[in-house]
Amino acid sequence: MIIGLTGGIASGKSTVARAFEALGAPWVDADDVAREVVEPGEPALAEIAERFGAEVLNSDGTLNRRALREIVFHNDNESESERRWLESVTHPRIRERLIAHLERLAASGAPYVLLVSPLLFESGQYQMVDRALVIDVPEALQIQRTAARDDVDEAQARAIITAQMPRTERLARADDVLDNGGSETEMRRQVAELDRQYRELALTPHRE
Repeated sequence: MIIGLTGGIASGKSTVARAFEALGAPWVDADDVAREVVEPGEPALAEIAERFGAEVLNSDGTLNRRALREIVFHNDNESESERRWLESVTHPRIRERLIAHLERLAASGAPYVLLVSPLLFESGQYQMVDRALVIDVPEALQIQRTAARDDVDEAQARAIITAQMPRTERLARADDVLDNGGSETEMRRQVAELDRQYRELALTPHRE
């Protein structure tokens, strides 16, 4: 059984995934795979550089993520168009590699595995999972965490959040929700309860 774990930026997806891992559930992070497909020598990076120019490359040939982020997260029509183009280049390649990773994890014998993806719904990756778990935090906390973690100002943090699926829509599409706006102890309590439920479901995969 594959559980899709998603949430807005800075909702704590990786932290929650590690809590599941501590209980025996392996996981693959779509963000890690997304970084793989734009490494030097990858076709996607060559296409990105051809479209946006040398300004999106560092001196060592790696992707300058800050420069690319400034191009595709400006909350105007041109930025939205560029973001959609970028997704058309990267998403199919990410999906292909995720399938390979998930097949490898499934062979480990674990009762269920996690696909951690910030764009689970937007990218169509939800079609690869059996259940969708949304990690939810208040938007104000998202902005605070994003600004601190990514060294961006509040306006850019808001732009990134605005470019993502609205919180209400994400919650409406969830099979399960974990509230990660509180303490680590409370988060781990919720993870333990969900782990119990998922193990039961994995034993009866065809139960409605």
